[in-house]
This record gives sequence, structure tokens and C-alpha cells, in this order.
Amino acid sequence: MLSALYIGLRFIHFASLMVAFGCTLYAGWWAPSALRRLLIQRFSSLLRGSLVLGALSAMLMLMVQGGLMGEGWSDTWRPEIWQAVLQTQFGSVWLWQIVLAWVTLGILWVQPRQMMRRLLLLCVAQFILLAGVGHAAMSDGALGALQRINHALHLLCAAAWVGGLVPFLYCLRLANGRWRKLAISTMMRYSRYGHLAVAGAIATGLVNAWLIQGGLTTTTAYGLALWVKCGLVGLMVVVALANRYLLVPRMSATDSRVQRLFLRTTQAEIILGALVLACVSVFATWEPF
Repeated sequence: MLSALYIGLRFIHFASLMVAFGCTLYAGWWAPSALRRLLIQRFSSLLRGSLVLGALSAMLMLMVQGGLMGEGWSDTWRPEIWQAVLQTQFGSVWLWQIVLAWVTLGILWVQPRQMMRRLLLLCVAQFILLAGVGHAAMSDGALGALQRINHALHLLCAAAWVGGLVPFLYCLRLANGRWRKLAISTMMRYSRYGHLAVAGAIATGLVNAWLIQGGLTTTTAYGLALWVKCGLVGLMVVVALANRYLLVPRMSATDSRVQRLFLRTTQAEIILGALVLACVSVFATWEPF
């Protein structure tokens, strides 16, 4: 039961951080300056909810990890067990993950100047920290550094791709009104950078597979689960390419049928992305051998 809870918290933490990263990319970078204030207003509730979930799930993951290391549920609530967890490789990294998660939430609460760009940098820092735990931290020396750098790039590319899909739906709605030109400009920038993010996520994912278990294999449960992930990612790529090169050229302000189809396929891509994240949340807790 504790293992299932940990997997669920891992999914929530990664998903919330990805959505927050996507929102800050749009409102802090991709959108034209004339649209950024509106996007900040539109994203405020989504961003606040994502950062709250991210901060709470980070804390709960540390507590549940204590129960997994100790003797079950009773050790989940013991501060001395939490301190023991903080002495491990996971704990030394995760403490900073918790700190950054709450600092990020605090920045949103204070709302300083250039808030979105500050939040964007803090989200990037959290993804870099995430590369310091799990299978990416299994090697030492130069190989270990290479593995963590590669995994950090993998997480950032995947977050830009998948995390950008939810804000993309907001911009799609704006494209039907007075903000049409600016919204379309923002979505096109996401599309351009999205190509790089997809290519980066696939390339770094293959490098990850090679560094962890020598490549893609079917001889282990981890390897089979990795193939499932690859299949889901492949479907996402097909949907993304169909959207960009089949539906977008046929879209117009008056063709509601194509717009509805584009909306549905984008929602399908989000669902596939959630399935990929769920799959990773499960097999990331398995031994790769």
C-alpha cells in the first residue's frame, strides 16, 4: 500500500511540476509581451494549484519514503525516521527539492516583478534536482555526471512538450476571439520549440535506456515497461505530427469542425502524456536488472 501511495505521489509531483513549467514557459517566454498579462491572469488558478500540489507531494514523498525504509505506516509519521532519510543520497537531494517547491510557491504568493521568469528558473532547478535521484544517480564519476545531465535534459524536454499542452488549450480558446493573432503566434512558437523538445526527449530517453540497462530489452520487467512507454510516446508523436501537418493547415476561423477535431486530438495527446508519466512513475521504482 505504501508503495502504491509513493507511486501516486510521484505521479502528482511530476505532473504538477510539468504543468507549472508549461504555464511559465508560455507566460514568461513564448507569448508576445502584449498577451503575457492576460495569460498570467488565465493561468493563475492552474499555476497556484499545480505549485501547491507540487510542494505538498514533495513533503509527503519524504514521509512515505521513511515508511518504505522503516517498518511501514508507523514510521511514516516519525521525525527521527525522516532525519534518517535525509542522511541518504535521496534525502540529501530531496530536502532541496522540498525547499525549492515551497520557495516557488512563495514567489507566486508575493508576485514580484518578472514573476513568471523567476518561476520558470525555479521549475528548471527542480527538474535538475530530480535528475539526482532514482536510476539517474546509480553511477558515480564522469559516467554518473553524464547520466544525470542527460536525465535532466530528458525531464526538461518532456516537461516542455507535455507540460505545454495544457496551456496550449487555453491559447486555443483565445484564438476564437479578439486575441486570435497573438494566441496563434504563441501557439506557433510552442510548435517550433515543441519540435526540439520532442526530438530532445526521444534522444535523451534512448541515451537513458543505454546508460541504465545497455539499451532497450525485453528480458526484464523494467525493459518491458520501457517498451510500453516507448509505444505511448510513439502514439503521442503521431498525434502531434497529425495536428501540426494535417489539421493546422486546414484550420480557419470559420471551420468549426476542424477546430473541434484539433481540440480532441490535443486532449488525446494530453491523456497519452499522462499515461506515459503514470508508466514511468511505476517502473522508476523497479530494479532495472
